[in-house]
Amino acid sequence: MSNRRELIAVLGGAVAWPIAARAQPAGMPVIGFLDSRSSDGMTSRLASFRQGLKEVGFSEGENVAIIYRWAEDRVDRLPDMARELAQQAAVIVTTGGPPSAFAAKAATTKVPIVFLVGDDPVRLGLVSSLARPAGNLTGINMLANELEAKRFQLLHQLVPQARRIAVLINPASLNNMETTLRDVEPPARTIGLQLQVLKANTAREIEEAFAWSEREKPDALFVGATAFLNIRRVQLVQLAAFHRLPATYGQREAAEVGGLMSYGPSILEGYRQWGIYAGRVLKGAKPGDLPVEQSTKFELVINDTTARMFGLTVPPSLLAIADEVIE
Repeated sequence: MSNRRELIAVLGGAVAWPIAARAQPAGMPVIGFLDSRSSDGMTSRLASFRQGLKEVGFSEGENVAIIYRWAEDRVDRLPDMARELAQQAAVIVTTGGPPSAFAAKAATTKVPIVFLVGDDPVRLGLVSSLARPAGNLTGINMLANELEAKRFQLLHQLVPQARRIAVLINPASLNNMETTLRDVEPPARTIGLQLQVLKANTAREIEEAFAWSEREKPDALFVGATAFLNIRRVQLVQLAAFHRLPATYGQREAAEVGGLMSYGPSILEGYRQWGIYAGRVLKGAKPGDLPVEQSTKFELVINDTTARMFGLTVPPSLLAIADEVIE
């Protein structure tokens, strides 16, 4: 019930904050929150973001206002949303993949921007340097897309009999798609596995991908670590269970809701650090002087209950290095 109340508060905030922000006393800073996705599944992440803000002295509704803008997976809405926030916010924070950050970057060169991305922001072109970003952008690199090769190898250890692996990617995130395929193809060749690429950019396309897998019968599924697929974790886990398809995910939240295995950065820790950075900028730090923070905490989570459902025995080599085994 408490999670439900918090979710209602989150959704309500997305509607009420623009009005509330205009009504705030003079001097209360405003954070513009821009996400390419919907607010679904964001409860715990937003709590961590707010925790980070609180650690540097800001509490939402007391001494800082937040205007939430959710693009509902329509990236074409991001530029207008970013321009709107640039007119009202003291700092803009972006998440949900690089498109949000690029929309904010295009909207303003003056308002500070603190991004949260899963890939190298220098390679993406968001900043010129990790140590000294320069300009009005800095943020957090979760490194999620730089762990794909290792995650692929972990899947092979858990499902060693697999010979045909379906790789599910989001075509709307071109950089992420290219990185995922670039990183998983070499270990697949070395092991002698066949890859089958599936693409999904909507909930319906996810269903269609699994309908294809029902016909073609791959042995396992590798879910790319994109913002859209990460937030659709419940749908993915349920479909994988229904089709009896062992799958690996980039975030522990998937394993917690019944996914077989996850390996990636600690998302909640990343959101907390993101909140801290936003608070530091509100206190006067210049984004160009704040080095881009990179994740240092990575988690391997195995759901042993799901493994048994698939008839899999988790090998001792994985049990020894797992951060958590869900019974």
